Amino acid sequence: MTAELFGTLDDGTPVHRWVLERDGVVVRVLTYGGIVQSVEVPDRDGRMGGVAVGFDQLAGYLECPGPYFGALVGRYANRIAGGAFRLDGRTYALARNGGPNSLHGGERGFDKRVWGAEAVSSHGVRLSRVSPDGEEGFPGRVEVSATYTLEEGGALRIAYRAVTDAPTVVNLTNHTYWSLGGGGPYELRLAAGAVTPVDGGGIPTGEIRAVAGSRFDFREARVLGGGLDHNFVLDKGVTGEAEVVGELYDPGSGRVVTVATTEPGVQVYTPDGFDGVALETQHFPDSPNRPEFPRVVLRPGEVFASATVYGFEVRG
Repeated sequence: MTAELFGTLDDGTPVHRWVLERDGVVVRVLTYGGIVQSVEVPDRDGRMGGVAVGFDQLAGYLECPGPYFGALVGRYANRIAGGAFRLDGRTYALARNGGPNSLHGGERGFDKRVWGAEAVSSHGVRLSRVSPDGEEGFPGRVEVSATYTLEEGGALRIAYRAVTDAPTVVNLTNHTYWSLGGGGPYELRLAAGAVTPVDGGGIPTGEIRAVAGSRFDFREARVLGGGLDHNFVLDKGVTGEAEVVGELYDPGSGRVVTVATTEPGVQVYTPDGFDGVALETQHFPDSPNRPEFPRVVLRPGEVFASATVYGFEVRG
C-alpha cells in the first residue's frame, strides 16, 4: 500500500491518493471526499481494466462535483424533503441544493472535504474527520470515519463509524458508478421485494410498494434499463453483519460486482450521459421526516456503524 500526492486545492491543501492492492485488485482512494478514484479488476480473459467512473486529475472532481463520482456522501446521503427536518421538537434548516430539497449533505457535504488518513493494515486506510455542530445545518459535533479495506480475494470493504455529542441524523454511503467495460447492457439482481415510490422531486411518498410485476422487480437477474433513481427496500432489513443482497453483471466483459451490506436499502441510479450504475447502500431517503422508515437518529452514547462490501468476480 502506498500514499502519493494527487493534487492541491486552491488554498494549498494537499490531496493524497492511497493505493490498495490485493489478489489482483487495485483500488485508489482520495483524501478529498473519500473518493474511490479507480478500481481495476480483470475481465474473463484476464485483462485488467478500470470499473469505477472517475478522473485522472483532481481538477476533474472540482470542476464536475454534481455526479458525486466515487464520493463518500454525508452527513445525510440522498434527499431530505424541503431542506428541513424536526428532531426533539426543534426544526433544523438545511441547504436546498437539490431543487427544493437537501441532497447528499448539502452544498459542501462530506464529498467536498479533505479527510485525515492513516494506514490500518497492509491493505487498508482509515479516513476520518470531525463534522462540527451546525455544518450544513445539521446539529451535533460528529466524529466520523470510513475505513477502506481490501479483503482476501480482493473484495472492497467500506466500514463507517460515527459518534455525536448531540442528537442528529446520519446516513452515509459511497457513490461509485460501476462501469464494467463490456458495453452493456448490464444485468442486475437485487434481493428487494419493494421500493419506496417518490414524487417528482425524488421524495418518498411514504408507501412501501411491492415490486412484483413492475419494472423494479430484480429479484431474478434481468437486464437493467435506464431511468432509475429509486430506493429499493432490501428483504433482509438492517443487519449487524454485511449480507449479500445482489450483483451487477456485464455479459460483454464477464465482470461481476457483488454487493453485501448491513444497510436496509440500495439506491439504484442509472444516470444519463455516461456509462455507469450507482448502487448506493443506505437508509431510506427523507427518513428524518418519516418515522415509519428505519431509524437514522444518532444520540450521544450511541455508535453509528455500517459496512458495505463490493466483491469482484468473472463469469464465462
